[in-house]
Amino acid sequence: MRVLAAIRGDLTRVMADEVKATERVASSAMRDATNGLKLDLRAQVTGAGLGQRLANTWRSQTYPASGVSLRPAGLVWSKAPHIIRAFDEGATIRSADGFWLAVPGPGCPARIGKKRPTPRLVEERLGIPLRFVYRRGGPSLLVADDMRARQGKRGGFARSRTGRNAATAIMFLLYPQVTLRKRLDINRAKGAAERRLYTTLVSALGKNDG
Repeated sequence: MRVLAAIRGDLTRVMADEVKATERVASSAMRDATNGLKLDLRAQVTGAGLGQRLANTWRSQTYPASGVSLRPAGLVWSKAPHIIRAFDEGATIRSADGFWLAVPGPGCPARIGKKRPTPRLVEERLGIPLRFVYRRGGPSLLVADDMRARQGKRGGFARSRTGRNAATAIMFLLYPQVTLRKRLDINRAKGAAERRLYTTLVSALGKNDG
């Protein structure tokens, strides 16, 4: 007894169609996984109370940028890698000059022009030197004397020209160092994205075979 088998149709075309279908599935799954990882990492940052601005430093790109491929790739990165790494691993920050780390206090302006406040900039802005106050049981201080509280939305402090209702405002808290606790978990998000990619590929390719 003989059994004869034959493939109907153009085998080359059938194989090419299968390859194209697989390329579309793989590329779509990679785009979804890459974008999902970016969104998860942004949500981690805002959930940790680190703000939308830092969250938006997470960016993503898939390769190829257009079209499809059997070997697509995805890249997710942050435009503020040092800050992200510090909160992902935990870090100890020390003063660049090895002495005090000045952290803005309740009386310090949020910005001086477009710059972040430093003791020197605050002294130049106020026109007076800041006074050092040593505290044994807590952070030492840099304070400004003869200040008055501003009224209205601006808040903060300004120089008191008359001395009336004058107060001492805490401009900076001085620490030998500051330790940032771990508040992000990038590896957890990465692992979840990899599992989603695998599940999506298996499901989509299975349906495609059917």
